Amino acid sequence: MDVSDQAALLTLARDALDAAARGNEAAIPRPDGGGAVLDEPRAAFVTLHTETGALRGCVGTTAATTALFETVDQMARAAALRDPRFVRVEPTEVPSLAIEISVLDPLERIHSIDDIEIGRHGVVVEGRGRRGLLLPQVASERGWTAKTFVAMTCEKAGLPADAYPADDLSLYRFSTTVFADPSGAPN
Repeated sequence: MDVSDQAALLTLARDALDAAARGNEAAIPRPDGGGAVLDEPRAAFVTLHTETGALRGCVGTTAATTALFETVDQMARAAALRDPRFVRVEPTEVPSLAIEISVLDPLERIHSIDDIEIGRHGVVVEGRGRRGLLLPQVASERGWTAKTFVAMTCEKAGLPADAYPADDLSLYRFSTTVFADPSGAPN
């Protein structure tokens, strides 16, 4: 994914964020800029930060079922309106929000915490009717070890921190391409 692809997706995400905050449900059309990667089915997360760098919303999917530009449109709207941790984004907030997009590579099942490289891999813990995911940058920003990273992912799934390893839980890792809108608030 090159710089023009990233710029096209960031513009699309800001347009979707603004439309969602204003109550406009119409999908944003495919950007003119950007290459064929925008049309590939890809999973992605959109993260919003305030001017102070505080998290304001983060929603994504691990399912690569729609074109990347459509996924970014949908996840930007969801980050603005449906992150259950926050009230919906107001139109006046949009210009000051920083947008970060994480495009996910496919999940890879692993069988050991030792297979996780901090700063490179995100983690998914799944089982017992629950699922938790943390992006790679979370562990790096917080200075976590791989063991702590998995424990915090278990907690995010609503499981005990020490739930993994267990026969009824699966552990996955994934890599991401992460890029941010420099015109918004600092990350």
